[in-house]
Amino acid sequence: MKLSVIVPVYNEINTIARVINDLTLVALKCEREIIVVDDGSNDGTREFLADLKNPLVRAFFHEKNMGKTAGINTGLKNITGDIVIIQDADLEYPPLKNYNILLEPILDGHADVVYGSRFLGVHRVFFWWHYMANRFLTVLTNILFDTMLTDMETGAKAFTCKALEGITLTSQGFCFEPEVTAKVFKKGLRVYEVPITYYGRSYNEGKKIKPIDGVMAVIALFKYRFSE
Repeated sequence: MKLSVIVPVYNEINTIARVINDLTLVALKCEREIIVVDDGSNDGTREFLADLKNPLVRAFFHEKNMGKTAGINTGLKNITGDIVIIQDADLEYPPLKNYNILLEPILDGHADVVYGSRFLGVHRVFFWWHYMANRFLTVLTNILFDTMLTDMETGAKAFTCKALEGITLTSQGFCFEPEVTAKVFKKGLRVYEVPITYYGRSYNEGKKIKPIDGVMAVIALFKYRFSE
């Protein structure tokens, strides 16, 4: 088995080196490759990746900022593994603590998709309104798809490559999470949830998601539940 880690990155010069280092060092029961997709960064991230010498890493570059889903799509076109993890470049989801937990249900043959729940494991006590928005989106997901997730918006998700076959991702902004969730459940895949460690960032530390993104996530859930 081989793991492909896709790292969509936009303006994360303060964390990208640490992310790649941790992805290189984490002890796994399978091979790995790291696919980093720079989404038009202008803070030095792009130059860092262009000069990077790491045999596990392949870097791809967008000429302009196109959004997280576009970065993931570029990564998916270039992976060679059997399992895919989408890794945010900001270290809110630490690979060293989470990867073996995420991979275990897939490697044991029980799951097609694994969600890492921030609310089941160790997590920073973060924004109340973010928590309430997440709870609302997760409950809405459970109603629409008759599921029992605790954290739909988690950025820690693992997929078998076979699970992603036939799924076309078209969303904009930060709507990757509701889109892929909707399409995974509509496909009838085996989804597991595991506790993970989460180091949430403040806006001063570089957090990018905004209240409007919650509104767009609601629209996306209904769109992908009923129209695609």
